[in-house]
Amino acid sequence: MTSGVVGKKPFYHNMFLQVIMAVVIGVLFGVFSPDLAAKMEPLGSGFIKLVKMMIAPIIFCTVVLGIAKMGDLKEVGRVGMKSLIYFEVITTLALVIGLIVVNILHPGSGLDIDITTLSTESTHKYTVASGSNSTVNFFLNIIPHSLIGAFAEGEVLQILLISVLMGVAIINAGETNSKRIVLMLDEFLSVLFVIINMIMKLAPIGAFGAMAFTIGKYGVASLNNIGYLVLCVYGTCFLFIFTVLGAVAKMSGFSLWKFLIYIRKELALVLGTSSSESALPGIMEKLENLGCKKSVVGMVVPTGYSFNLDGTSIYLTMAAVFVAQATNVDLTLTEQLGIVAVLLLTSKGAAGVTGSGFIVLASTLAALGGKIPMEGLALLLGVDRFMSGARAITNVIGNGVAAIVVARWENALDVERMNMVLNNEVQSLEESNIPQQEGFVLATVSAEDELESK
Repeated sequence: MTSGVVGKKPFYHNMFLQVIMAVVIGVLFGVFSPDLAAKMEPLGSGFIKLVKMMIAPIIFCTVVLGIAKMGDLKEVGRVGMKSLIYFEVITTLALVIGLIVVNILHPGSGLDIDITTLSTESTHKYTVASGSNSTVNFFLNIIPHSLIGAFAEGEVLQILLISVLMGVAIINAGETNSKRIVLMLDEFLSVLFVIINMIMKLAPIGAFGAMAFTIGKYGVASLNNIGYLVLCVYGTCFLFIFTVLGAVAKMSGFSLWKFLIYIRKELALVLGTSSSESALPGIMEKLENLGCKKSVVGMVVPTGYSFNLDGTSIYLTMAAVFVAQATNVDLTLTEQLGIVAVLLLTSKGAAGVTGSGFIVLASTLAALGGKIPMEGLALLLGVDRFMSGARAITNVIGNGVAAIVVARWENALDVERMNMVLNNEVQSLEESNIPQQEGFVLATVSAEDELESK
């Protein structure tokens, strides 16, 4: 790393502004030329595929390095247990808040949908996929058929299992072997992030394609009455972020608003692509730069992408009750709490990619024994894409906050460093006057400039 302040770039070189402009242009293109805009889908899906191909090796390296550098299996278990407890508490709050809001606002009331008029053809692939999503199969599916297969299919939970086993094995392999393997993985991870930074140059193109396709295919007018549900989901996610996560951040000693400004580029990318996975590498890098110990970030964030999906949890409860309201199914309080209980299991392991929420939702409705008609999923197909942005952004923010909280609990957070970065006061390592600690990443320039300059 080099010392000194990176020179200011022209405003149009700012990735955040580029992505926002691309989203706006994509919306306008979809409105004025919907047929042509609908053909832009490969730009968005291609970019997401480029990012997704990097997720598996990055998760593997960060989790293995995180465990190996801890060097103590007790510490690994402690961090993992604290993370899972935090995830369960926060996602339960998200589910309950979604349930409360949908009962207060009643977005599905008045639609009076006759389920016999709904086509099941469009939802068939989701209901078929949900059939194998039982609790037993969920745990069995964590075990991959082969080491290579887990990486080839990009199954996050399977990769996490392999990574944990590898990390534990390295700890038990002896100091000489461990140092050699850790050094190799460290260097490999550095190369992976160089590739990610190259891919991120295409973020505006991906955001444009995804947004143009969404508006061009479904159209703003396609929302109609169901648009109220979209507004309810966005409003509930907003409420959850600034109340629950805001309170958690305050208790942990940092400003949520300043943190959101700090990760604004990643949030813009998520909004444009409707995929929380697109921001995973950048979020991990920024959390380390913020002062979170690398090993904690490597454990908490990848695990959170399967077990801490706050936005998805909000959506799932609201969508399930919405379908019941729209099809005139009366749910008792006990039955609604049953939905929450089922979702505590089925929502775990849902990927942060558009469409996965449908499979989980179908699984939940199936687990309820047909009380809520599966055909009602057809009501959500046309607007699911619009709601995926709210889900993904909430998921990303929730996992960022989780990493800071767990790091604080573990005394693995450089608080002085965090405050200086969030206040944009860190310009160089010499100016920060903070001694570098093992396991922390201290940038030599301000956080945003360093990441922009790569």
